[in-house]
Amino acid sequence: MKHRRPHHRRRGIARAVGSAGVLALALGVGMTPASAAGKTSDKPAATGSPAGQPAPKTPWAPENDELPQQLKSAIPEGLASARTATAAQQLTMPAPTGAHSVGMVGLHLVDKSRTDPYVPGNKPREVMVSLWYPATSTSGHYQAPWMPSISGSHFLGTRRLTPQQVTLPKTAGHVLAPVKTSLGKLPVLLYSSGLHSDRAMGTALAQDLASRGYLVVTVDHTHDANEVQFPANRLEVRTMPSTAHSSDTLKVRAADIKFVIDALGKISSGGNPDAGRATLPSGLSKSVDTSRIGMFGWSLGGGAVATAMQLDKRIDAGANLDGQFFGTAQNKDLDRPFMLFSSGNHNRNNDGSWRNMWSHLKGYRVDIKLKGAAHLSFSDNEYLVPQWARLTGTSQATIQEQYGTIAPNRAVLIQRVYLAAFFDQQVRKKSGTLLNGPSTKYPEISFVR
Repeated sequence: MKHRRPHHRRRGIARAVGSAGVLALALGVGMTPASAAGKTSDKPAATGSPAGQPAPKTPWAPENDELPQQLKSAIPEGLASARTATAAQQLTMPAPTGAHSVGMVGLHLVDKSRTDPYVPGNKPREVMVSLWYPATSTSGHYQAPWMPSISGSHFLGTRRLTPQQVTLPKTAGHVLAPVKTSLGKLPVLLYSSGLHSDRAMGTALAQDLASRGYLVVTVDHTHDANEVQFPANRLEVRTMPSTAHSSDTLKVRAADIKFVIDALGKISSGGNPDAGRATLPSGLSKSVDTSRIGMFGWSLGGGAVATAMQLDKRIDAGANLDGQFFGTAQNKDLDRPFMLFSSGNHNRNNDGSWRNMWSHLKGYRVDIKLKGAAHLSFSDNEYLVPQWARLTGTSQATIQEQYGTIAPNRAVLIQRVYLAAFFDQQVRKKSGTLLNGPSTKYPEISFVR
């Protein structure tokens, strides 16, 4: 990929987020132990349509991943002051549904074999990842915040919110809790999020899959993501130019995923790939099964799944959550299992990239859509935005336009159940019937034949 000069420079932490002391109180400690068609452009814009404007013709395109950021706050000054004077609104996340408690650890990985294409100076590519896994005892291991304090404040700021108004949720992941080694080696699932989105946006799905016995790795694609917090409170923000081609962006993401799989291989061999040699959870090295790997992603991250599978044959199965495909991957045969999982108004009938990809899927394939869901329903914002809607002046009509009419709890539950069914069948090789056809238990799911 050709190097392009970033459209803005890295921002300093103080300039971006203000007082670290206030942030720590409002958002909690950091995560690391060391500290998406037919007629579409290959150049996703950095933002979507402002609220109140007509919806774009392809609402599932990656440039719409950030629609909530276009909503301007409607909070009267008096109300804002009153909210500051009282306790912040505590946001919540849906609890995992699996049989196991969940552990979590964040790792800082540096790929010295590649340079970061989004910053000047030939700096090595570095990413942050979170590992979610089934744990034994969680006593004495604090629950990881949904996002670390500094990046969390930056995230809230882009949504016209402050840590004084809302407190980001705690996750079900207990930091450095021992891995449940009695389960044996754990199959691996990797997650890639939407354009300029953070790895945190897949938390509801990741922690649930971990509770079902998977090692789930959520990946931040640095300088594509809006904010990534590294050890020592270093914040890296988006520097990927708005002119970047989606196909090139997906190549970067696929290379990130391949590098992360290599790092997992080091862990399974008893090594520690963390750049700062951070403490790893007890039992982790015995629990990584790199012979069974799946990948799922939302929006641009869903498109990245096919690109990553073309690059790395170690990925045994893939699932695309409502994302367009870009580049050459959709025109190449793929002989491994693949799931297309779309929102209610998106599928092969109106997305040429999905039709292309479907015709090239030569292994097991399944195409399902979720009635009442919209493109943004496949991110954690599905659950979070309705909770802070009053503070941002977001109407119910706007929420339904952007997130669909399906209830958040129901949307998350169905996504969890069908992702687990797919990976159980294709990665764990467990038999099941849910993907054979419609279910009376989940009438919102329809199969596209």
